[in-house]
Amino acid sequence: MFPFRVVVAVCCVFLVSLLATARSSAADTLATFLPNLSAADFAEGADGFGAIDPDTKVAAVLKGGATVGYVFLTSDFVGTTGYSGKPIHVVAGIDPDANLMAAHLVKHSEPIVLIGIPDRKIKALTEGYRGLDLKVEAETGGAGHELDIISGATVTIMVIDDSIVRAGIKVARMLALGGLAPSVAVPRREIDRTSDATADWMTLTGDGSVRQLALDIGQVNRAFEQGGDEKAIARPEPGAAEDTFIEMTAAIVSIPEIGRTLLGEAEYANLTEWLEEGEEAILVTGRGTYSFKGSGYVRGGIFDRIQLIQGDRAVRFFDRDHKRLGRLAPEDAPAFVELDLFKIPADAEFDPAAPWRLQLLVQRATGAVSKAFVTSDLGYQLPERFIKAAPVTHPVVEDEAAAKAALWQRVWRDKQVEIGILAAMLGVLTGIFFFQKQITRNARFFYWLRVGYLTVTLVFLGWMMNAQLSVVNLLALGGAMRSGFSWDAFLLDPLVFIQWFAIAAALLFWGRGAYCGWLCPFGALQELSNKIARAVKIPQFDLPWGLHERLWPAKYMIFLGLFAVSLTSLPRAEALAEVEPFKTAIILKFARDWPFVVFALGMLAIGLFVERFYCRYVCPLGAALAIPARIRMFDWLKRYRDCGNPCHTCANECPVQAIHPTGEINPNECVNCLHCQVLYQSEAKCPVIIKQVRRRAKSAASTEALEAFTKKPPVLETQ
Repeated sequence: MFPFRVVVAVCCVFLVSLLATARSSAADTLATFLPNLSAADFAEGADGFGAIDPDTKVAAVLKGGATVGYVFLTSDFVGTTGYSGKPIHVVAGIDPDANLMAAHLVKHSEPIVLIGIPDRKIKALTEGYRGLDLKVEAETGGAGHELDIISGATVTIMVIDDSIVRAGIKVARMLALGGLAPSVAVPRREIDRTSDATADWMTLTGDGSVRQLALDIGQVNRAFEQGGDEKAIARPEPGAAEDTFIEMTAAIVSIPEIGRTLLGEAEYANLTEWLEEGEEAILVTGRGTYSFKGSGYVRGGIFDRIQLIQGDRAVRFFDRDHKRLGRLAPEDAPAFVELDLFKIPADAEFDPAAPWRLQLLVQRATGAVSKAFVTSDLGYQLPERFIKAAPVTHPVVEDEAAAKAALWQRVWRDKQVEIGILAAMLGVLTGIFFFQKQITRNARFFYWLRVGYLTVTLVFLGWMMNAQLSVVNLLALGGAMRSGFSWDAFLLDPLVFIQWFAIAAALLFWGRGAYCGWLCPFGALQELSNKIARAVKIPQFDLPWGLHERLWPAKYMIFLGLFAVSLTSLPRAEALAEVEPFKTAIILKFARDWPFVVFALGMLAIGLFVERFYCRYVCPLGAALAIPARIRMFDWLKRYRDCGNPCHTCANECPVQAIHPTGEINPNECVNCLHCQVLYQSEAKCPVIIKQVRRRAKSAASTEALEAFTKKPPVLETQ
């Protein structure tokens, strides 16, 4: 058997080397690429470039000595890190009316483009941004154009698109082109919570810490009259027009001075224990003939008469976020019938320093089940004495981080359906593994279940979504760790990202087979094509055990070789990773140069005779997953003492020869197809089960004979 400890030791050496590798000292700038470009590439008739301004990092495009535009390097203005963990450099030009004159891809290290997709396709797509109106992009937040995605290079294209648009807008604003005003940084405001002073009711109402809404019956009746609902008008509120309908106040009591004054020290301490990190709380009081709470929350758990509105966000309050208050602490505070505390969750993104309003919904019955409504707002603005300007540190970095986050969040929102389907697939697979005994009890049912699952994996995950994992992902991760790790590029492909996290969890429970045997599109293609081959009676071959045992370490050698090369040249390692036919067969669907197609078809052709030949002996991704899978916590596959001695049924029928002649299952080679678990319960093939069935049948026959004898009537002898 291949010495696994040697593999681990070599990996450790390579990992240390990886972490110790120094980053490239030469930085790419506009001056690096401009000599290789012609001014005529940006504007017809242009004959040169001006000097690069060291402050703006922009150079003028000159035509007869006059400036007709400006060129810049996108990576000078925005983050352009691609899937490789390295920047994607694009030189773009912009005219005085804030239109893109041209865009040229000048340097990248994207693995999918190195060999997988012709570089000319990516360059042609980049050059297609000529004429883009950046004024429209600024108004629409970068959504003013259609994004043209090349299959298999989604992440790369999205990074290029995002960098061209955002960098172009920044340059246009910086140079005030096309009427775009320069961006003005708005100082961030935060709450000063350092004061431990207290005040009184008069002080807080005087400076606006407590705000009030007062409605009399006459105002409410007039509001319904203006609404024009005849049924509502016909049912006016009873009482005099000047009588109080509702007097409601509100205050942010999570501000220490306001909270201590209104609640008292003891109740304020209880409030701080009730609130979690990032949460705020408001106090709402009321008196009059109308309740701001009503009784609906008792039935539905939601306070449907009030809501907090700030900007375009609204916060509804639920009974779980509510507490009653017995009384107000200030001696000069008026008496209220209702005193209630409401918690504002942290995920509501509520900013206590910004204005907000508490909207009161006044309802009036117009029939047995129908109602009419009018609303009134209690506006609130925290007094300036509680607000301080927060120091702004590295505003460019913060803006860049927010922009990158917005990009991948948009991708995740756009792929909610696909993410839901993948989540369902992972849920089904988890159920199959946890209830494998019940699911494998019926061999025919399990056969078609597996065929159906592999078909979905191949068609949906593979050919439709291009969510085929690759050893290139791992090499790119290593390169990103070396040059400054960031999640942004990896998050741009949600299906791949989710699969990697699911695999990390699956390695602890089941080993590499959860992916290799069920979620790998190329693995599914191999197995399904082999099943078709069996159906048309193509002969099947199993390699002699001695040869098989000496061949399966080859994939570990391939992986370690790729890993070693990646330490010195990641692009070269990613090019050598073409030993994986995944891009050809799954991502590009065989639409590729003939040598790659021949190699992929060759692997599939061998797999018609030797099931999953590529998985067994060549796949570097399977080898990479098998190494950490050694730490799995459980052995889920059931075995009998007779397995391997004398019975070899499972070993002979294992599709990937992962069972030793002595009966042990090699978890590094097992793809968790669960065929051995079908045999484990087979009354036709498993000798242990056959013996049990025969024993039960014999016991049942003996019992029936005994019962028949005891029930037989006695025979009387006659003389």
